[in-house]
Amino acid sequence: MFLNDIKPAPGSRKPRRRVGRGIGSGFGKTAGRGHKGQKARSGGYHKVGFEGGQMPLQRRLPKRGFTPLTRDTFAEIRLSDLERMKADTIDLAALKAEGVISRLKTEAKVVLSGTLTRKVTVKDMGVTKGARAAIEAAGGAIVDNRPKPEPKQPEPKAKAAAPAAEAEKPAKPAKGDKGEKSAKAAKAEKAERAERAAKAPKAAKPESQSGGKGKAK
Repeated sequence: MFLNDIKPAPGSRKPRRRVGRGIGSGFGKTAGRGHKGQKARSGGYHKVGFEGGQMPLQRRLPKRGFTPLTRDTFAEIRLSDLERMKADTIDLAALKAEGVISRLKTEAKVVLSGTLTRKVTVKDMGVTKGARAAIEAAGGAIVDNRPKPEPKQPEPKAKAAAPAAEAEKPAKPAKGDKGEKSAKAAKAEKAERAERAAKAPKAAKPESQSGGKGKAK
């Protein structure tokens, strides 16, 4: 067999469609475009992903996706990376000095990947649960002197402030005093009404429609 004898399998490669070559080409008249519609017109092509004015898929999807926001400053360190390093005490400075991570990284975390057979001390870095067990099993240690965030203290409830608010309120009058004041107010109001009624002129009585001579029939 020679290279010039190699041919593709029958039916795997088809001749391209030659449009606009008349009736005898098999794609005459409309040249494979069909009848009417945007795609049948010249210049009817629109950009890829266009959905007729509807919000396209590439704009509907969230832009943050699955890309971590700390990808430029955060680094993951494997156990195999620690195995290859020369330093016994490993921190960010040692990782940058040996070229394991970029100098732009500000945080690093050791993950369980690869094997570790030598004794190392991991300092001021994050360590996963599995990586911690592997480091301690190899005789190493983990030292973390980074300042820890202070726990949030619960806010005092409103019930604690209630007694102080009650102390500031003026004292309510006793029931007996309230009854006496209400009785006096009622008497004063009654006397005032009687005085107004006495001063007001009496309205004249309206005469009957028949002139008062006789009863209406």
